[in-house]
Amino acid sequence: MKLIIAYIRPECLTPVKQALYSKGIYSMSVTNILGSGRQAGFTETYRGVVMEVNLLKKIRIELGIAPEKLDEALAAIKKGAQTGKEGDGVIFVQELNRTIRIRTGEESL
Repeated sequence: MKLIIAYIRPECLTPVKQALYSKGIYSMSVTNILGSGRQAGFTETYRGVVMEVNLLKKIRIELGIAPEKLDEALAAIKKGAQTGKEGDGVIFVQELNRTIRIRTGEESL
């Protein structure tokens, strides 16, 4: 099994989900997060006070996926999340050594 962790723009969540669903991939966890990467943030003025915004709103998507579906899932995430602008996000892939389905006790090594 593989674990995909993707950090994307909030407005890209729906296109990413649709792209994954079109590939038959439905199991995922989605979390609203704050973070910064190369995008680094921006400054804005609020009621005359200059504020530096370093942590930007992002979405974290996690998928536990079979190795044979990995390339399809990565292509779907890239297709849905890519705008061509700084801050589109990043995808990490990790190896899962062991998974256990709680309901059935089924294990994958």
